[in-house]
Amino acid sequence: MDVVAVDIGGTHARFSVASVSPDGTISLGEPETLHTEDHASFQTAWEDFRERRGGTLPPRVSMAIAGPVGGEVIRFTNNPWIIRPALVKSKLGVEAYTIVNDFEAVAHAVARAPDDEFLHITGPEEPLTPHGTISVLGPGTGLGVAHLWRNGGEYRVQATEGGHIDFAPLDSIEDAILARLRKRHNRVSIERVVSGPAITDIYLTLAAMENRKTRDEDDISVWTRAMKESDSLAAAALDRFCLSLGSVAGDIALAQGGFGGVVIAGGLGYRLRDQLPKSGFAQRFRAKGRFAELMATIPVKLITHPQPGLFGAAAAFHRQHGYTE
Repeated sequence: MDVVAVDIGGTHARFSVASVSPDGTISLGEPETLHTEDHASFQTAWEDFRERRGGTLPPRVSMAIAGPVGGEVIRFTNNPWIIRPALVKSKLGVEAYTIVNDFEAVAHAVARAPDDEFLHITGPEEPLTPHGTISVLGPGTGLGVAHLWRNGGEYRVQATEGGHIDFAPLDSIEDAILARLRKRHNRVSIERVVSGPAITDIYLTLAAMENRKTRDEDDISVWTRAMKESDSLAAAALDRFCLSLGSVAGDIALAQGGFGGVVIAGGLGYRLRDQLPKSGFAQRFRAKGRFAELMATIPVKLITHPQPGLFGAAAAFHRQHGYTE
């Protein structure tokens, strides 16, 4: 059967037609990426994708959404679209649909991806546990968090809003980052420090500490200079980002009991695949006081599947509806 898989974040909406075989094997078609700001609603983005596909789409859709998915109206965390589940069939012209949180979809992908689609970051070089809990998190426009529990061939996925827990600084630089963010936010969550847009506040905090004058910065330009290592201050901001991501990943593992493994995902997580292993991520991940020895036993991986949200959305549809002709 064919399913339209959609992964909707704060900045992009990715579409693909996925083929699901009777045994659950999933093959993704070539993905198309649309900018959410270019479309007034999900329906108009759907219509745009349909036109790109020649005017017809399969009568099944699975949507992975950045934000909570319960209730009569689904509102996105980082873009202005809304979806009313009761109207999905009539608005999109489909017969069946699935709606999951975006990191719930990524956790489905983690549960079903083969071992060779994971890059080792730190901890013991062994596969993710086949029996137990695995924590999944990833920075993008926001910070997605989920976890899965599996027992052999069976698994369950739980979406969370773990990206919105409180940020806890661990040194004077992070104290300064928090102080800067508190001027705009009464409450500072970890998403304000560990997400794509956060690099700008990290960069400007470091600049202020060195009394450097800076122009108005956007996160894309800071990330570009950091990744190219063409700006030492941007590179320092990247290092600081990796430290904070390590701290957050360790906290999530402790909170969820993700002792069978931690997986870093998300578009930004993937782009950091070369930086994370050589950064301070591992040291911060383990630095949990009396639990440092336990943290050192947890394998931490990065999923390298190019579209885990789309792959996981198709997997979630199959898990909910089974195989239909």
